[in-house]
Amino acid sequence: METTQVCPECGASWHDEQTCQDHFHQMLSWEWEYPGHGEVHHLMVLCYHLQHPSLYSPEGLSAARQLLADFLEHGTTTEEVRRQRRATVDSGARTWKIKGTPASHGVYDPPMHWTMIAAHVTASGAENYVESVRIWARSIHETLKDSGTRAVY
Repeated sequence: METTQVCPECGASWHDEQTCQDHFHQMLSWEWEYPGHGEVHHLMVLCYHLQHPSLYSPEGLSAARQLLADFLEHGTTTEEVRRQRRATVDSGARTWKIKGTPASHGVYDPPMHWTMIAAHVTASGAENYVESVRIWARSIHETLKDSGTRAVY
């Protein structure tokens, strides 16, 4: 008998005991196995974390949402982000944490209803990985924009 569990953060159904983190690791594996797949690494990590907001601090979640908008709406490259944000994210100068902790982490209120999740990316296979991650990123961006909610602090 198959039991289905649900991810407490993104709401994904976990089938065959495969969690969201398992799908994340599969995507990382594909990026290692197929070096060209790494061209969307920045989007993949951002998408996964945005759908699992407790991985970010409240401030980190807000910054991540803006970063996704910069990538998708403004065509900002990873090189431009590194150059533009070097001083503001430098751990020696930054006054806020990126990573969430049990005492202070990001959350959406109300929770998001995602149209695409990590499992959809892996289900489409390694051969469709780059395009699937781009579609996933756009779906997350649209969901966040359409929700009208802001990250909870």
